[in-house]
Amino acid sequence: MLKFFTLSLVAALGIFGLSFQFKPKNDEFKPRKYETQYVWIMVIDGPRLTETFGDTTYKYIPNLANTLAKEGTLYTNFRNNGPTYTNAGHTAITTGHYQSISNGGKELPKKPGMFQYFLKNRSTDKSDAYIVSSKGKLEILANTKSKSWWNTFMPSTYCGKLGLASEYINDEQTHEKLLSLMGENAPHLLLSNYLAVDTYGHANQWDNYLASIKKCDAFAMELWNSIQKSPIMRKKTMLIITNDHGRHLDGHKDGFVNHGDKCEGCRKIFMLALGPDVKRNTVITDQAEQIDISKTIAEILHFEMPTSDGRILYELFK
Repeated sequence: MLKFFTLSLVAALGIFGLSFQFKPKNDEFKPRKYETQYVWIMVIDGPRLTETFGDTTYKYIPNLANTLAKEGTLYTNFRNNGPTYTNAGHTAITTGHYQSISNGGKELPKKPGMFQYFLKNRSTDKSDAYIVSSKGKLEILANTKSKSWWNTFMPSTYCGKLGLASEYINDEQTHEKLLSLMGENAPHLLLSNYLAVDTYGHANQWDNYLASIKKCDAFAMELWNSIQKSPIMRKKTMLIITNDHGRHLDGHKDGFVNHGDKCEGCRKIFMLALGPDVKRNTVITDQAEQIDISKTIAEILHFEMPTSDGRILYELFK
């Protein structure tokens, strides 16, 4: 009788154009069939939202806003809810955990990152996971201070000068290295860092700061087009474009020159995802966080991240 009543109620509501969507809990719904085989992350270091998707003219990011966003899913309420500086932001992305960590590159993350979990699961060569960074100090993302994971399942890296985890290199060199990896043995998991936006911001060079955002916009377009031309990666690759932190808003402290506190300018950033399993031309205004990125990647590439504090961003999937 109860079953009959329930079905009748649902049918009646349908007549009036009403419907219920029964959504399983996040940990109960785990689709396991994806076309995606490669996930690459492009991190643009330190632009404010006011110069990216917070500016509705999109004059500094025409490719990201007018072309790439229409091919994927954009999060406009994406946040760094941890420490808002470079190493901490990148650590949050790769480990799914916010922590206060030295920004000088001398301290390893507390928890293992997605690269180590991925390589352990795949039992494959370290070159199948890669970190390519203009900032040498981000070599730390390859390892962890966790005793059971320290110095194990570490990915390949090319960070800083000559790829030796020292000093900085320009973004053109980083981008060239990135494109060179799109061969037959392209890594299935990769994170890249582009530093110029942050560097010119700290130098109080407004015009160069804006020019660097434009250049990263062009790099993003070239990267996506190169993926589409690759016989190995096309129709099999998810590209995630985001930033590690924002910057102080005008009128707060020294404005765009610095970052690092809990202000909205530092916390509110963006994330754009593209790929065969990602909804097209979709904008999501619900909050998501940096710590959700690696958890989502773990889902789509079929490995576990039990130490992550993030959630799987199921809403971006088709």
